Amino acid sequence: MTTVLTSRPAVSPLRAAAGLAAAMGVGRFVYTPLMPVMISAGRIDARAGATIAAANYAGYLIGAVLLARRPDLNGRTAFRTAAATLILSEALMAWPAPAAVAAVLRLIAGIASAVLFIGCASVAAGHENRRRAAGIAFGGIGGGIALTGLLATAAGTAVPWQVMWLGTAALTALLLAPALRLEVRPATRAAAAAARSVRAWRLLQGTYFLEGLGYIVIGTFLVAALQSPGHRSLGTAMWVVVGVAAAPATLLWDLIARRWSPEIALVLALALQCVSAILPAASTGMVSALISAALFGATFTGITMLAIEVGGELTGPGAAATLTAGYGLGQVLGPLVVTPALGDGYGTAFAIAAVILAVATAGALRIKRT
Repeated sequence: MTTVLTSRPAVSPLRAAAGLAAAMGVGRFVYTPLMPVMISAGRIDARAGATIAAANYAGYLIGAVLLARRPDLNGRTAFRTAAATLILSEALMAWPAPAAVAAVLRLIAGIASAVLFIGCASVAAGHENRRRAAGIAFGGIGGGIALTGLLATAAGTAVPWQVMWLGTAALTALLLAPALRLEVRPATRAAAAAARSVRAWRLLQGTYFLEGLGYIVIGTFLVAALQSPGHRSLGTAMWVVVGVAAAPATLLWDLIARRWSPEIALVLALALQCVSAILPAASTGMVSALISAALFGATFTGITMLAIEVGGELTGPGAAATLTAGYGLGQVLGPLVVTPALGDGYGTAFAIAAVILAVATAGALRIKRT
């Protein structure tokens, strides 16, 4: 998707970072630390909580597929409409309506988040120094995650969940304010790649789908796996670790990509994320949890940035929407794949995620050799 930057290009990545902090770090991931709070308050039960989470993943998939098939529908108006929709959907989560209503609201939030993500990612892809711009922009996701973790930690048990959702809407509005000045313009679908690149493009699509499938298992269950009746704040604290590790990660992966190549950096990031899944599968200790959270945070935003960069080199800026659609499908399927294996713990789920991520790493390695 082509984006034209009309003025002050150095500021655009920072605005995109604010937009991604709102759309992804807050809009997509705030439910992770807030779900246990809502369950403890009796607002929802665990099954309803999982359904609401799945609705958000499905919404993200719908938005990504829509823009992948019809990128001409995207533009500045759609971007601003999505921003307003996301804020409103978060504010309405404070309404004590049936769980089905909450699921619909998170579905809508997922669609809006996808539109905002693709718009901000396109700004980075269209920048004159796109690699540096992407490093700055995608760092916003980690910043947003850290903010949601800190918000939940500071609120603790003293602040009602309704107030937390209203605070989330206010934080999202604050972060989106500078992003509304981004110039997002419609584009055409990703062009067909050259003969040598067709296989690499398909490998990248498969790899990124598997990343969505594997990473969402860690992102969904890491906090819950660390929660216990006597240590309810531990999971939230680890979520802050994820965000803090993610904030500077894209700049570091940018340096690695410059030193070697984006393809090699992608292989390394996927391998490290595989380790982040192996650790909680093998041990429930605090040290393992801390390292897992840090590795997860340090890799998942970098993988997104690198995959979109490699895709852009293969097919052009329109790759972001197509890749995001496959990634979104993986996110919807991930929890469904591991739910039968949950039993009395999460170790098996993390082990399955590790296998999936190992296959993704192998796929990324083949991209470099194609």
